[in-house]
Order: sequence, then structure tokens, then C-alpha cells
Amino acid sequence: MTREYFKWFSPFLNRDMELLVFGHAGTPVLFFPTRTARFYDYENWRIVDAVKDKIESGKLQLFCVDSIDIESFYANIPPARKIKRHRQYEWYILYEVIPLIKYKNPNALTAAGCSLGGYHAVNIAFRHPDFFNKVVGMSSRYDLSKSSPAFADLFDGYFNEDIYHNMPSMYLPNITDEAMLNKLRKLKIVLAIGETDPFFDNNKHLDKALTGKNIPHDFFIWNEEAHRPWHWRKMVQLYL
Repeated sequence: MTREYFKWFSPFLNRDMELLVFGHAGTPVLFFPTRTARFYDYENWRIVDAVKDKIESGKLQLFCVDSIDIESFYANIPPARKIKRHRQYEWYILYEVIPLIKYKNPNALTAAGCSLGGYHAVNIAFRHPDFFNKVVGMSSRYDLSKSSPAFADLFDGYFNEDIYHNMPSMYLPNITDEAMLNKLRKLKIVLAIGETDPFFDNNKHLDKALTGKNIPHDFFIWNEEAHRPWHWRKMVQLYL
């Protein structure tokens, strides 16, 4: 299996960023890591290995990017700065990472991720559907201001326009622009969540919102919590 390592200084983030590429051809997948995780964790957790056959046969090419969650959503900084830093990360992905992907592989692009990585994937695909053909969110929360006993509101009750426009289950129900809705209707959307996952109700809300907007999508409910690497190894085999 082809494995390539990339590192460069990001002008949007003002820091070095790293990523790994697995495979040589096929559908390119922009693969976001889990909460505060790193670009190498999917390899270490054998999630990359779970789709090794597809990678080696030229059906999939994974671009495992790094996160800056510890500088944004999980940083000890004011909420307005958290979302501002996240926006800079989005620019890094759109204008630095995706051009690299397109240079290496011009095929239609999939965004995917597990846990917070699924949030990153779904949010960027919903905000910029022209860049993507498919998005897969696994075990994810799509409104980071929603709290549960295990997961806090990441903005501590603070709210502004940038937060609104980056929480898919907030903004999607209110989209009325038909041109944007038609773009979303062309996007293949896959959501997967465990029935006892703390984010289950949020996923049901997004599922209902997508249905209400006549946006085709697949919504898969797994037994129990299904929020661990061994579940994700099975999910990627089914949904990527």
C-alpha cells in the first residue's frame, strides 16, 4: 500500500501542518481525525488497514489530515476566538489541502470523519458542496453547542453568527436558497450513529431536517453506542 507523508507551513494557520496519503488512485477521501486526534491515528487504530483491499486495488485514496481542535474548539480561549480559529482551519482545508488532493487525484472528492471528524466533514461539505461528491459522518455531533452528561457545550452558552453558520443541524433547517438546496441534493450523504450514542438525538434532528428539505441521504443506526475504533473499522468498510 502506497503511503506518503506531507508537511508544510500553512499561511492560513501560521504553523506547520502534516498529513498522510494512503493509496495511488480511486476515490479521494478527505479524512478528518477524531476529537483532538492526529493525522496518524486512523493508521494506528487500523482503520486505514480496514480498507486496505480497496486502497491497494486503486478504488480508494485516503488523505488523513491533522486537526487543530486543541487550538480551536478545545482550547482554553474565549468562544469567539474558538470559532475564528476553526474558520482558519477551514481555509487551510479548502485552499491548501484540497488543491493538493486535486493535483494528485482529480476524481470526485469524498469528505469523511469519525466523532468530531464527522462534524468537520459534514460541515465543510454542507457549506461548500461544490467541492464534494459525497460525505460520510460517523458517530458525530453536528451542533457543538449541544451538551450531554459526557460532552459539554464547547462555547459555554456563547453564540454568534459564525457559530450559527458552522453548526449543520442549526443552519440546514433554515436554508431556503433553492440553488444551494439543489447542490446539497446532489451530494451523497451518509450518517451513521449508535442508538445509545450521546449524539443520537442530534443525528435524528439532522436526519429530520434533511428529509424536510427533500435532501436524499442515508441514515444508519447501529446497535449500542458504536463509538469506538473497532466500530469505525466496520463503518469505513461499509460507507467509504
